[in-house]
Amino acid sequence: MTTTFPDVSISTDRLVLRPFEAADIPAHIEMMNDELITAWTPVPHPYTREDADQWVASIAPAERVAGRGIAFAVTEFLTQRLVGIVRLRRTNWHALSTEMAYVTAPWARGEGYATESALAVAQWLFRDQKFERIEVRTPADNTASQQVAQKIGCISEGVLRNAWIARTQTEDGGWTDIRTDLIVWGLLPEDLEGVAEQMADAGGYASFTDWN
Repeated sequence: MTTTFPDVSISTDRLVLRPFEAADIPAHIEMMNDELITAWTPVPHPYTREDADQWVASIAPAERVAGRGIAFAVTEFLTQRLVGIVRLRRTNWHALSTEMAYVTAPWARGEGYATESALAVAQWLFRDQKFERIEVRTPADNTASQQVAQKIGCISEGVLRNAWIARTQTEDGGWTDIRTDLIVWGLLPEDLEGVAEQMADAGGYASFTDWN
């Protein structure tokens, strides 16, 4: 039984999702120090060059090699600039299920990149890797992340109460931990039916061309 994802790149109309490279490090550092990413994710803060080096050189590649998941650097097709991350983690190879997480760089928000990249990964997982379930967990107040889940066809399945530690800024500019609920979303292969067409009709980008 296969227990690791292949080392692939996924292309859409506007994006290339590929393994991280050393050239991504400066943009990766800037992205991970963004206030919204600091607030909603458990990444170190401040996010340093050492953190980025470890992510690119060891942590991200090890996720795939160890069979836990895979991390994609989301880049613009025309400019090659880093605009986000889509990560699969907690993969269960017997159940063919995995958890998806995504972040978007502050300079790329409002372009629909998170939805486009998340949908591309979902299509690849279901069609090529024959997976049966994707789970997304979003903090209760992270409406942007919830909107992405809804747009790619996820169904809200329930709430994990008090299950996440987010961060909020203090008056002196620091950060403090706060507890919050997690909304659990599920996506099955049949949930994708018609999603790409709906995005195209709405003026979005939904052409997922290839993976290799």
